[in-house]
Amino acid sequence: MRIAVVGAGAVGGYYGTRLAQGGHEVSLVARGAHLAAIREGGLRLESVAGDAILHPSLATDRPEEIGEVEWVICGVKAWQLEAAARAMRPLVGEAGSVLPLQNGVESADVLAAELGASRVVGGTTWILSEVAAPGLIRHSGAEPRIVVGELGGGSSARVDGLAEAFQKAGVRAEVSADVRSEIWSKFLFIAAVSGVGAVTRLPLGAWRDVPQTRALFRAAIEEAASVARARGVALDADVVERTLSFADSLPPHSTASMQRDLAEGRPSELDAQSAALVRLARESGVEVPTHAFIEAALRPSEERARLAP
Repeated sequence: MRIAVVGAGAVGGYYGTRLAQGGHEVSLVARGAHLAAIREGGLRLESVAGDAILHPSLATDRPEEIGEVEWVICGVKAWQLEAAARAMRPLVGEAGSVLPLQNGVESADVLAAELGASRVVGGTTWILSEVAAPGLIRHSGAEPRIVVGELGGGSSARVDGLAEAFQKAGVRAEVSADVRSEIWSKFLFIAAVSGVGAVTRLPLGAWRDVPQTRALFRAAIEEAASVARARGVALDADVVERTLSFADSLPPHSTASMQRDLAEGRPSELDAQSAALVRLARESGVEVPTHAFIEAALRPSEERARLAP
């Protein structure tokens, strides 16, 4: 299978490496120092699940050099998605499909608006990884898991085949008949842990057992669940408790990418997480005071990062 990873960072780089280990032809779209390092020595993966080095078929910042592929794994940050969607047109062609793996609940819709709904499937992932240095991905915890599915519901030969490719590459992958529910279930966690982590400026282990902060975390999860249900998304009755239990299972050093980006003065996914929840809640007639507070507290840092040269 010919696969292109657009955004070969913490998520895309990890899964691209595993798919290459599974025997697939993987090309990478990256930029800057990260791209230069990949071209020089390959993409290195340090992982609790096993180290590896990916020497891609092609590493480039020009998707048209790769040409049409069967699958595009889209791993860019949510705020980069619109530009990435335009750039990946040469990759998709007549028969290609795109799997978005951004944090947030609107990525598939953004891609569908640019590339056509038939080209896009739904997906979400659970993984704790980061770009530790140019050309180096570090996976430090959480068993990587991917859920894929057709946006309209049900399964298909293409999502079954993609899940099988991940599985044969050693990745836990599942097909969901209601992938939007899975995307929202992940969103409950990531929006809450990113927001609370960024506000506290501490790793997960430093705040998850502090009663006042844990209450804030729970409230953020509950608010996101209320918005999902108001928008017709079917969530399991125990989704809040399962989300809290998952957070408790993570290594104490865990931080979210949005938290790290803001701490280091980079643009973050705030607009796709707490800010998106505030907007979607307003549309749905739901109150989300916790996420409104998180957005207000983090907005100055976000605006400063976007103005930086």
